[in-house]
Amino acid sequence: MLSFTFWDILSNLLLAARWTVLLSLIAFVCGGVVGLLVLLARVSRSAVLRKLSGYYIEAFQGTPLLMQLFLIFFGLPLVGIEVTAWLAAVLALTLFTSAFLAEIWRGCVEAVPRGQWEASESLGMTYFEQMRHVVLPQALRISIPPTVGFSVQVIKGTALTSIIGFVEVTRAGTMITNATFQPFLVYGLVALIYFVLCFPLSFYAKRLERRLHVAR
Repeated sequence: MLSFTFWDILSNLLLAARWTVLLSLIAFVCGGVVGLLVLLARVSRSAVLRKLSGYYIEAFQGTPLLMQLFLIFFGLPLVGIEVTAWLAAVLALTLFTSAFLAEIWRGCVEAVPRGQWEASESLGMTYFEQMRHVVLPQALRISIPPTVGFSVQVIKGTALTSIIGFVEVTRAGTMITNATFQPFLVYGLVALIYFVLCFPLSFYAKRLERRLHVAR
């Protein structure tokens, strides 16, 4: 029977944690890009775009991330599109992230005083000029704390990708547990890794929120 030292277990978990971090970064960046497009549609003057973006947000906010993973991983091959566990994880987390970020940012855009819209309109600015030069810069400052805070949810959401076979830290923990028969130690270390990844972001988001409140 093979024996595993504490360092063997920890080092393998840390190697798998690289994929957790990479997946989180890709999902957050890609989700941010898609979320910005959804946001622009959500606050546009077109009723059709507002409705379509609203349905998009409701669809991904109203269904579990796990179901979205299953639909992409098992559903796309049924229509002839083969996807790996890695690609399915990226797609699902990107769509999930974009929906939540778009809604977070919409609240921040609406938090910009109406007087700012009226003042920029009186200067003859078009809608897109208003958004680019007046509204979005102010909304960006407001959005930083909740956006950083939501990144914690993205990191924790990567754990669900273990269900479709993507080997990140949770999946690695299960594999190591099956080999070592030390679930308490292994999953304790998995939890510690998630804490180390998430706590600084949560702490930073709270500090940013307090600073913003004081600045107001």
